[in-house]
Amino acid sequence: MHPAIRKDGVAVITGAAKGLGFAIAELAAQYGMHLALLDSDGPALQDAASRLSQLGTQVTTVAGDVSHELYVSKLRDQANTLGNVALIINSAGITKGAGPWDDVPQWRALMEVNFWSILLMQQVFVPQLIEQGTPSAIVNLGSKEGITTPPGNAAYSVSKAALRVLTEQLAHELRERVANRVTAHLLVPGYTFTPMNVPGMTPDTPKPASMWTADQVAKALFAGLSNGDFYILCQDNEVSRELDERRIQWSADDLIKNRPALSRWHEVYKPEYARFVADVPKPSR
Repeated sequence: MHPAIRKDGVAVITGAAKGLGFAIAELAAQYGMHLALLDSDGPALQDAASRLSQLGTQVTTVAGDVSHELYVSKLRDQANTLGNVALIINSAGITKGAGPWDDVPQWRALMEVNFWSILLMQQVFVPQLIEQGTPSAIVNLGSKEGITTPPGNAAYSVSKAALRVLTEQLAHELRERVANRVTAHLLVPGYTFTPMNVPGMTPDTPKPASMWTADQVAKALFAGLSNGDFYILCQDNEVSRELDERRIQWSADDLIKNRPALSRWHEVYKPEYARFVADVPKPSR
């Protein structure tokens, strides 16, 4: 297990009230970690904290906007009352975006949460992690849409592409500065059964067969941390690791081969792409 995942270490998690954030918090608690949680949904956050406290862990919460320094600084201060901060999980995010030439206010709103808030979290927490001298890890929640950048939600893809580059740069700087004592990782989920992907879901909402559960992604995250992976690329019940790799390779080859942008969705190149992935088997469920 990654040394950041340790008994009595403090896991700081944004977007923690539900979905992936809650699943990761629950797994961290099972490893004996204490929890400092932030979410914009106050009632849901208190419900999550109550459930997590039943696992025997200490929990502190901040209800507020992760893009505001006031709440992030409060989160840091409350985390420090629980002990040594060991794990940072930046899982807060929104999907409502905009096209490439419209709705600048919505672009700004999405970038504030999906990119600027994570940069803020790093500015507030990374100096402390470097200074305290104990093993720790930072995990940023990426997306396959930040790698292959499909059409349809330009703002979201841009935010996740920017976050990928930010996390790569962070990992390099930490490696140069403190070797492997503080590490950075990019979690890239597949199609996951969460409120973000299934708006309005309730405890009774049936899970589509194609989706992974949030618990599966949380376990894949911890396994990836233990392996020392930087890119923690998750699958789902429809998309295999090999298909993910083919899609990423095709996107990279757009630049190398000077094809049109996003040629995977280009009418002229669709048949060639279909042949490129035709032999990839689907995952067994």
